[in-house]
Amino acid sequence: MTQTTPQQVSIPDLIAELPGPFQQRQVALVNDAVVRVAQVHGEFPWHYHDEDEMFLCWDGTVRIELWEQPSIQLGPGDTFVIPRGVRHRPVADEVAHVLLIERPETKQYGN
Repeated sequence: MTQTTPQQVSIPDLIAELPGPFQQRQVALVNDAVVRVAQVHGEFPWHYHDEDEMFLCWDGTVRIELWEQPSIQLGPGDTFVIPRGVRHRPVADEVAHVLLIERPETKQYGN
């Protein structure tokens, strides 16, 4: 998505369009990063990325499980950066939504 003119985006509208758990929609491109919104519900597979990934909890509660490290609990407004190469998986017992800030080429299921 190349953005040539400024656009207003409604995150609640994008969330309403998400078809189900772990589905994503692109919100915006900012410099060399992309902002995506995703629904989290259940357990996502363990994976890692070759780049950092930032989670910002929009609503609900999301647990970021880290391989051989303590889990991180995120509530609305909380953020956490997963360093490149760290195996992780987001988990939510109830439906929650997150904003992801990452490189456009970041693969959802990792490397």
